[in-house]
Amino acid sequence: MKTTLQAERETSIHLRQAGLETAKIATKLDRSERWVRKWWRRFQKGGWAALAGKSRAPHNHGTELPEAVKQAVRRTRSELEAEAEAREGLKYIGSPAIRTRLKQKKVNPLPSTSSIERILRDAEMTKPRQKTTSIVYPRLRPKTAHVLYQVDHAPHYLEGGEQVYNFNAIDAFSRYPTGQVFTRRRAKDARAFLLHVWQEMGIPRYTQVDNEACFSGGFTHPCVLGQCVRLALLVDTELLFSPVNHPQSNGTVERFHQAHQKHVWEDTYLADVAAVERQGERFFALYREREDHVALAGKTPQQRHEQAPVQTVPASFSPPEGKLPIYAGRLHFMRRVKPGGKVSVLNVDWDLPDHDLKQGVWVTIELKPEGSQLLIYDEAPDVPERQLLISHPFPVKEPVLPRPTTRMSIEKAETTTPATEENTGSHDIALGQSGAANAFLVNGRTRPLIAAIVRPTEKLLLAALARTAKIVHDVAGTMY
Repeated sequence: MKTTLQAERETSIHLRQAGLETAKIATKLDRSERWVRKWWRRFQKGGWAALAGKSRAPHNHGTELPEAVKQAVRRTRSELEAEAEAREGLKYIGSPAIRTRLKQKKVNPLPSTSSIERILRDAEMTKPRQKTTSIVYPRLRPKTAHVLYQVDHAPHYLEGGEQVYNFNAIDAFSRYPTGQVFTRRRAKDARAFLLHVWQEMGIPRYTQVDNEACFSGGFTHPCVLGQCVRLALLVDTELLFSPVNHPQSNGTVERFHQAHQKHVWEDTYLADVAAVERQGERFFALYREREDHVALAGKTPQQRHEQAPVQTVPASFSPPEGKLPIYAGRLHFMRRVKPGGKVSVLNVDWDLPDHDLKQGVWVTIELKPEGSQLLIYDEAPDVPERQLLISHPFPVKEPVLPRPTTRMSIEKAETTTPATEENTGSHDIALGQSGAANAFLVNGRTRPLIAAIVRPTEKLLLAALARTAKIVHDVAGTMY
């Protein structure tokens, strides 16, 4: 029979796994933050059974383990260390691995993992845990949908051993997800997935990714602006790079990876990419309609996502092969400050003297035709009072093109007016509704979206077709 205390502990775990912060859970349950953290640790170690509060200590309380058992623990640890060094087995040498080996040896009484750890500490066979200095990074706190999408990928293996990569994206506010599977994780694969996200979910203010080369453009060239950066600038979403080696900053999509793993990959064998996609689509459909998400207050991700208007990349749009130009816009980085007052962005160390090393910073690169800058702030852009710490000129080897003004659909071309100061803001440019034809307005005249970025030879072809159409129209006008 589940006790009231156990139910309360389970509720705290549900809230934590839904993304609520420790302080909010403590307030909601009228408990201390220490209590919330305690039961989260126990759940991580022992699962749901650990929330019953039953003691996991040996039943013979107060009875010292026989010396022979202690010797067996120490000897087994030594054996596992030697095997790991010789690569004769797995490199697990902790208390769970020792207990498993002791069980195989039929050691009796079988000590608990906590007793094994105590024996190893007394024998000075373990290294003391190093205290890591946690860095507090600035972060966005979206209050509506389509403000922040988090994007990441996770590797998996098909039934035959082939490795594939599940790219997943989720709206940090609405929890609306999408995903695709790729056999590789090249820049072209990352770009294809981002385009899919903006076509299906809409264009957010910020699109958050990690620092892998497929997103960033690589780790060789200084101030590199890769394929994904260029596509984001064209689409008019601001790419945001997470801190290096800090998955907590991409926590919403990281938790979604766990749900995806559980429902798509566990307890089944997927033979090929098509099987992964079928399994994934079923999961995505169910997840978007779930009504039990604590963070959504009874709404489904689908309902939350549709509450706010959004513009999408047309489903028919496909960027041309080759390198896109650089358009005016912004991209961002969450970064730590290294000893010596340096902040690493796009393979370059930028000076930031006299800053607390425990406090991360928010870096923005503003790309403009008249000159680009790298700006370092103490807080994220949605914090009303934030301080500009330092600025640096940002070198761009290519021309930065002014952002072209776009329109909603080609059918409205005759009623669309040229850009004004009110409609040329950094995030006010619409690519159109999904599936609709799309066009730029250049010098007050309609130009298809593709025509604005196609190769010069294709531009000549379009001009020739337009000239031919005019001649046909003129000839036809003289026939009657």
